[in-house]
Amino acid sequence: MKTFTLTGTDIVVPNVVLGLMRIQDKSDEEVRTLVRTARDAGIDFVDHADIYGAELHGCERRFAEAMNLSSSERAELTIQTKCGIVRDGPSFDFSYEHIIESVHGSLAALGTDYIDVLLLHRPDTLMEPEEVARAFDELASAGKVRAFGVSNHTPGQVDLLRRYVSQPLVANQLQLSITHANLIAQGVAANMGGLDQSVDRDGGLLEHCRLHDMTIQAWSPFQAGFFTGSFLGSPEYPELNAVIDRLAATYDMPAIAVATAWITRHPAQMQVVLGTTTPERVAGAAQGSELPLTRAEWYEIFRAAGHTVP
Repeated sequence: MKTFTLTGTDIVVPNVVLGLMRIQDKSDEEVRTLVRTARDAGIDFVDHADIYGAELHGCERRFAEAMNLSSSERAELTIQTKCGIVRDGPSFDFSYEHIIESVHGSLAALGTDYIDVLLLHRPDTLMEPEEVARAFDELASAGKVRAFGVSNHTPGQVDLLRRYVSQPLVANQLQLSITHANLIAQGVAANMGGLDQSVDRDGGLLEHCRLHDMTIQAWSPFQAGFFTGSFLGSPEYPELNAVIDRLAATYDMPAIAVATAWITRHPAQMQVVLGTTTPERVAGAAQGSELPLTRAEWYEIFRAAGHTVP
């Protein structure tokens, strides 16, 4: 499993992450098997959010109840959670009070004294960055949060936060898969008049993250679009699956490992956030952590997904 250190911290992380947004109805043994499978594959980073589950902090609490971690076992894991989405409405809230309340709720639900990484979940256009900075300072100085980042934020929103917060923003969690790859595809086709792919909808988000040493965490890495089902094995993507299956056979790995490797191969040093609760798929995806796709193979997959390479 390939690992690296989050910028400005001493937190060493794998480039594949176990997302736990779907464990609410899983039994203790199912949760333990899922986490154990991930750990055996080298994945010691888990991703939560306060809104995941049937109730607020539901999946965080389910995880803690099932795992019943000792202090030494807790120290072996990197636990990330997110805050800022309010279910009522829905709406968003980056106020000082909401951030502090959410973190305290996550700490209690997770049964831990600290969170390794806290992300602001989706942009709050009513954000007052001074309040975010005050919350971050308080949480960091109290040892309750080790590192901070964002999710689904634009370059401008990140820069606004960076002007006020004193801690480095270590990550931006963004939807990215082979078929949902706007933040990569636009740059490949830049300046191609009349081609929809060339339209910049993200403000140079990929390069912005690289320039500021922010790790891109790719969520829904196997989804065809916005929660529209997986492209793997889908009859809607015959050419793409033919290429992935051929490369899987070449490298003697499952197709899901090739799909993972397409993301981890990128020099932006991304993390792939797995959303599956199937242990076999977690183990298979983990094999893509260090799969050395060549440039030719990477671009062949890209083209087969329907993206233009001028």
